[in-house]
Amino acid sequence: MPEAVIDTVIFDFGGVLSASGRHSDFATRFPAEHREAVIRILVGDYGTDSDHPWHRLERGEITFEENRALNRVALHTAGIDVPLPAPGTGPLIEFRPSTPMIALVHELKAAGFRLGVLTNNVAEFRDRWRPMLPFDELFDDIVDSHEVGIRKPNPAIYQLALARLGAQPERTAFLDDVPSNVAAADAVGMRGVVVGEDPAEAIATVRRWAGFTG
Repeated sequence: MPEAVIDTVIFDFGGVLSASGRHSDFATRFPAEHREAVIRILVGDYGTDSDHPWHRLERGEITFEENRALNRVALHTAGIDVPLPAPGTGPLIEFRPSTPMIALVHELKAAGFRLGVLTNNVAEFRDRWRPMLPFDELFDDIVDSHEVGIRKPNPAIYQLALARLGAQPERTAFLDDVPSNVAAADAVGMRGVVVGEDPAEAIATVRRWAGFTG
């Protein structure tokens, strides 16, 4: 069996552990002619950590309702007339587990690897994603951006995740569906892997680093 070059694996949630939750999932809610502009307004430049309302929401600085109110103003200012959920209604996203990625989690867990979750997430989504898996049984630690007040791609959140797992960056694989988040992980010395809509290539890379064969 090949020698493992990692002993720790950290997973993003949406678009990785969950097959849903990518930005493209948000885009499909809107008319095609407005999608690019709407996503830019709703999530901003996701490769930065700024004062955009979505970034503030993921850091736990504002509520989901406050974010929606700011979105309505921004869309109106841009002259885009698309319906947003009424005030008081919950998030319109359902999370579905990625079967092949969850199989990888179980394989790594059985082999004794340290496992973590590092997610940009919001308080109002917690009751929708935490029941999806027995997270506390499968993972040694979970870093949720709104709970710690930091979000990817800020280097501090990767360093926090590593510290809480007692992991060395060069021995840690990090999986995320957002390339800028993976680039930030690479910058702190982790082994970043971009997860595509078909996660097979990313899974094969982690299995190879873990020393698994077949």
